[in-house]
Amino acid sequence: MRLQGHAETIRRLRQRSDLLTAAAMRRLDAESAWYRALPAEDRSWIGLVATSGISAFINWYENPTPTTYNAAEIFRAAPPELIRSISLQHTLALVRLLVEVVEAHTNEIATGERESELREAVLVYSREVAFSAAEVYARAAEVRGAWDARTESLAVDAILRGDDDDALRSRLATLGWDATSPVVVVAGALSAPGVEESSGELRRGARRAAGDALVGIHGDRVVLVLGGHGDLRAAATSLVPLLGDGPVVLGPVVPTVLQASQSARSALAGLAAARGWPDAPRPAQAGELLPERALSGDPEAIQILREQVYRPLAAASGPLVGTLAAYLESGRSLEAAARALFVHPNTVRYRLRRIARVSGWDPSDAREGFVLQIALVLGRLADTGDSRRFPTKA
Repeated sequence: MRLQGHAETIRRLRQRSDLLTAAAMRRLDAESAWYRALPAEDRSWIGLVATSGISAFINWYENPTPTTYNAAEIFRAAPPELIRSISLQHTLALVRLLVEVVEAHTNEIATGERESELREAVLVYSREVAFSAAEVYARAAEVRGAWDARTESLAVDAILRGDDDDALRSRLATLGWDATSPVVVVAGALSAPGVEESSGELRRGARRAAGDALVGIHGDRVVLVLGGHGDLRAAATSLVPLLGDGPVVLGPVVPTVLQASQSARSALAGLAAARGWPDAPRPAQAGELLPERALSGDPEAIQILREQVYRPLAAASGPLVGTLAAYLESGRSLEAAARALFVHPNTVRYRLRRIARVSGWDPSDAREGFVLQIALVLGRLADTGDSRRFPTKA
């Protein structure tokens, strides 16, 4: 199709460009609820885009080159923020409407063979603009994705540092995080360190598993911050297959994301100490790794074992601490403990049940007995004033 040399048709197009724009805006206002719902400023910008689109079509009709159907040039009349206000679907609806308006006026602009050529040109141009618009939105989406990833990384870093300031709140709000939902932090290894595909799959999985999710990659270590009102521990467990080999540790569930640093500290301390328990479950709760964390010097674990395990036993009525010590030091033998305490084995059995109720840990279980044994050592050290090696404050 030869598009050059249609001087009369082009002249008529230029004369009617304002009329075409006005007709398009009237139809847009009458037929498009999304347009009527926009603020007045955005509606005025769309009017400029429509004017720019018709002007660009006339330029292309006169000189059909790829640069004259570039949607980026059409949108240049409006601020970049307009792309955030209207979706690609609405942009394509605008293009379709402009095509229909120009088609409706072709019999006034051209006659005979020129009319059919003009109709065909409108269709070709609208197709090219639609493809170009899709590219504009795809590039915008890539920019937003890169920005979101950067914001997500900064938010995770702030949580790990324990920040609780306006910057963290702002980043979380930008990411659309529900500030009222509980949060749990998961620490583990990345399945393929340095491979973008594995981290991308993990991000997609985390967002499917929980209402809110942040993913932080630190070398071969990954930190997941999961939020929502569902079962967060179940959500975290479902993500274990996406993580690399080695231990996976869950911190405690905290009320909101602003307390997530507490969960993160526990999860990372558990991950660092998990080598001391090769048979740990996967995932393991940070609270299940208290002995290993305490032995590796984690102040929080030392504090918990002293204040929440040993102190209640020491404060309870009856010689529970002495019975626990005798039972553990005798190789968990009821009879040997009873002889050492000069009591009946049933008395030892009764006291052991009380120890389990008071402390929350069962001395007769091998693993839980180990937890109690470390708590007993830490408590004795505190009672003798030796707190230099094991500080009492986190």
